Amino acid sequence: MFKIYETELAGRKLTIETGKFAKQANGSVTVRYGDTVVMTNVTASKEPKDGVDFFPLSVDYEEKLYSVGKIPGSFNRREGKPADKAILVSRAIDRPIRPLFPHDFRNDVCVVNTVLSVDEDCSPEVCANIGTSAALSISDIPWGGPTSAMQVGYIDNKIVLNPSEEESKKSRLHLTVAGTEEKITMIEAGADEIPNDIMLNAIKEAHVEIKKICKFISEMKSEIGKPKFEYKSFSVDPDFYKAVTEKFESAMSDAVRNTDKEIRNDNVDKVAEEIKNLAIEMYGEDAEEEHAFDIATAVHDLEKHCVRNMILTERKRPDGRGIDEIRPLYGEVGLLPRVHGSALFSRGQTQVLSIATLGTKADEQLLDGLDSETSKRYMHQYNFPSYSVGEARPSRGPGRREVGHGALAERALVPVIPTEEEFPYTIRVVSEVLESNGSTSQASICGSTLALMDAGVPIKKPVAGISTGLITNPDDPENYIVLTDIQDIEDFFGDMDFKVGGTKDGITAIQVDIKIDGLTYDIIEQAFERTAKARAYIIDDIILKAIPAPREELSKYAPKIINIVIPQEKIKDVIGSGGKTINKIIDETGAKLDIEEDGRVFIYAQDIENAKKALKMVEDITRDIEVGSIVGGVVTKIAAFGAFVKIGMNKEGLLHISKISSKRVEKVEDVLSVGDEVTVKVIDIDGQGKIALSMKDLEVGENK
Repeated sequence: MFKIYETELAGRKLTIETGKFAKQANGSVTVRYGDTVVMTNVTASKEPKDGVDFFPLSVDYEEKLYSVGKIPGSFNRREGKPADKAILVSRAIDRPIRPLFPHDFRNDVCVVNTVLSVDEDCSPEVCANIGTSAALSISDIPWGGPTSAMQVGYIDNKIVLNPSEEESKKSRLHLTVAGTEEKITMIEAGADEIPNDIMLNAIKEAHVEIKKICKFISEMKSEIGKPKFEYKSFSVDPDFYKAVTEKFESAMSDAVRNTDKEIRNDNVDKVAEEIKNLAIEMYGEDAEEEHAFDIATAVHDLEKHCVRNMILTERKRPDGRGIDEIRPLYGEVGLLPRVHGSALFSRGQTQVLSIATLGTKADEQLLDGLDSETSKRYMHQYNFPSYSVGEARPSRGPGRREVGHGALAERALVPVIPTEEEFPYTIRVVSEVLESNGSTSQASICGSTLALMDAGVPIKKPVAGISTGLITNPDDPENYIVLTDIQDIEDFFGDMDFKVGGTKDGITAIQVDIKIDGLTYDIIEQAFERTAKARAYIIDDIILKAIPAPREELSKYAPKIINIVIPQEKIKDVIGSGGKTINKIIDETGAKLDIEEDGRVFIYAQDIENAKKALKMVEDITRDIEVGSIVGGVVTKIAAFGAFVKIGMNKEGLLHISKISSKRVEKVEDVLSVGDEVTVKVIDIDGQGKIALSMKDLEVGENK
């Protein structure tokens, strides 16, 4: 049955339609916000997949270029694999909905958001978040929503909800918040050094609107929602788990208490072997195969219980640190001789090597997406090879996790990257994770700061990143602990990974992963306070001690760049007919030139002297020659009556014998030769453009 539901979101009409499209999906809605239209379809398999020990949820955000009236630029003119932006949106939709599925649910669930039409002032990302919540809510798929999402800006010291495209360009904050009626379930942000209190207020204001949409979706669900289907529960056999707990809780508790990750894992493996033997005692020789799920789940659940219980009741962490203590830190720069900038940053057993490369304007990344951004000059990429965790797996290229972590580190540094006018380079940083024990994305932020400073990029301030974790007591909501600088075991068995990057003066990036039904404002505020304190420590005690300021000189292997602005009408003169002039500059100097439509010219060369030579040639071409101008030139030809002087790439004037000197000149050759560099004054330009020059007039000026 076709139904339309209408409400208001941040002062604009929002419509959710259902029953018209994709009727065979478990749940289907179309969200309209302004002229933005997003269709969301959710489906679930009827039975769980064999051998799966996790919840197989997939979320896709499909950017269709027809939605903005574009034809794809690929060879076959169709959309290919998702762009990084689409992957990031998919992750932002996944994070708030995943914790709300039953913990013992193993059926495949697919969420597909298809962007059909885009109004630049009405975010398709927000529509996809809302559409996902609505489609899951009215479907028969077991899910504990609804949720909703909101984008927030900070413009002229005011918080703005769901800002328009024009407002977003002026905003110091690009924040996406998701939540239920009770709590916050996801935070994603890029920001220009926003203070903690303003960030928290922005989240709170977003939550007011989120609550309204959640209530709106709940009303839809109560009217047309399908009954949730029954599913096969994947929980450990309670009798077996009880026996495991009674026999091995003490041993597991001892096993997880070690600073070294490898030793801790070996200890846990030994306890796991004993648990397997117990299963054989209880179920027979075939237990390892027939009860593999119970064994694996029992090991996981017992380890999780011991880690959480230790932290909550004993106020101790597996590696013995204090609740707000950071692992040992180390920073070093200038490791690699031929790269433009390099740095190593370590935090405990997490180690990241970051390498900065400086390129030309032509090296900018071109973007083929739905928004107005067409290129970017600062790029951060993150690689997570299997050897970083001691595993033997071939590399298959970056996955969604790598794209997400790279984007987070990129957002954290963007606010401190110098403008193109200040530093006319394209900048790429690659972070290679060499060793992983939690918080590699935040180590990438620290390593990137060091590498950029080592490369001589004049960043405005150093940026650091840190993660906080959370352990809660389901039976006592007031009993929780926020952990500073979580390692992998605390992330894996904890309730959140709250990543914050920023300077000492404010936040530049946030990404929050939550495994429970949401966070309270008090937890968020405490996470902000902890991360601010940790960032200041990392910046002062590690980053600035490794390199106190960006290097004053670039690597000799980095291209040298000079930029100049020329009148737009002179661009054709620099290029020349068929590119003849610009190619001559390139041939004579070895430099590369990029000319923008607004008249900006970027000159690149490995040798600064070649760049300066090319600059002079451009200046000569674009210089306006007027009567009275004093210019440099080169003698190109000698005649009885004077000398011809080249005073620009394509201009030549006559220096008459009578104008060479105030003294009598019998023969031009007595004073000048072909190839001589001279300084002359333009004394006349006739109606045909012929230029008369004088050296004598400059002598008179000097005598005066």
